[in-house]
Amino acid sequence: MRARDPAESHRAATPLELLFDLCFVVAVAQVAAQLHHAVSEDHASTGVPSYFAVFFAIWWAWMGFTWFASAYDIDDVPYRLAVFVQIAGVLVLASGVPRAFADHDFTIPVVGYTVMRLGLVALWLRAARAHPEARATAVRYAAGLVVVQCAWIGWLFLPDDSRMPLFAVLALFDLAVPVWAEAAGRTPWHPHHIAERFGLFTLIVLGESVLAATTAVQQALDAREAPAGLYAVAAGGLLIVLSMWWLYFAKPAALFLTSDRAAFPWGYGHYLVFGSAAAVGAGLAVNVDHVTHHSEISDAAAGAAVTVPVAVFLLVLYLLHIRPHHALAVHALLIPGTAVVVLALTFTDVPVPATGVAVAALAAVSVTVSQRREPHEPPSSRAAHN
Repeated sequence: MRARDPAESHRAATPLELLFDLCFVVAVAQVAAQLHHAVSEDHASTGVPSYFAVFFAIWWAWMGFTWFASAYDIDDVPYRLAVFVQIAGVLVLASGVPRAFADHDFTIPVVGYTVMRLGLVALWLRAARAHPEARATAVRYAAGLVVVQCAWIGWLFLPDDSRMPLFAVLALFDLAVPVWAEAAGRTPWHPHHIAERFGLFTLIVLGESVLAATTAVQQALDAREAPAGLYAVAAGGLLIVLSMWWLYFAKPAALFLTSDRAAFPWGYGHYLVFGSAAAVGAGLAVNVDHVTHHSEISDAAAGAAVTVPVAVFLLVLYLLHIRPHHALAVHALLIPGTAVVVLALTFTDVPVPATGVAVAALAAVSVTVSQRREPHEPPSSRAAHN
């Protein structure tokens, strides 16, 4: 298992990585659907913590494989088999999502998570054997994953009322493994490959938002329950998703992913990017339920199901994608300001359409500002952006 060249030209996602992402779609769809039902049935106080917990497992398992593959993807038979093990693990995890939300039984998700980690540990041990220059780092990864995973298994045996407080502690230990491992030596991950992989997963979660909203609208139409508000929610939801896509891909992230110091906050911050984008889809489905009188929540609660994740997406996107490009001061006002406006729209009569207009306006103004700035940038900077 030789290391990949971090300066390799034309490095792109492989068909195996695309298959890996496709299988993660199942888990994302399950957790978004369960969040939709929990919020719509006025169980947000229990549904939202379950969403954060299960989505963490999905996101972090995807992260672990993605960064490893960027450094050591040689696509031979043993490598493919180890990836297949991780795919099987995420499908097991997805099958346990409904039970985690309904009964707070996380046994199956933890089993699936354990299967995924075993596949990744095998890959790190193989890298440790075949790549002496990074052996210390690879061994740290393998050892850290095993220790933390044992702690997750032990977490299942704790009393229910102490699980969620300790969940945050174990999650921090999980997040600390790469920091500790990379301190022994940086793995040869590829900045452009990482940026592409994160972009592809962003497309997945945005696609789930479109799917969730479309399915909810279809069900309402099939039941011949189509008030005018339903079409407003559909139109507003489409504007929101398209604008989120536009804003995310407005700037190339690979340009500033030059070190672990830059990459760690960027990668970890995507927990909120992915989680909020998937939650938007659940929120759109909640609002379809609300306008067709199939939910048990207030107008403000239904609006918040969309406006809160959209605001989180905008704020985190500014910190991760826009600010590192030394954005103009106007961006520091526009994007956080729009997030505040979106939150205020929660209490209007049409929160989803109004949010769609606000985010679309932000995208339009942001593009205009960026285009006015580009002619004044040095030619080398413009070439880098292209």
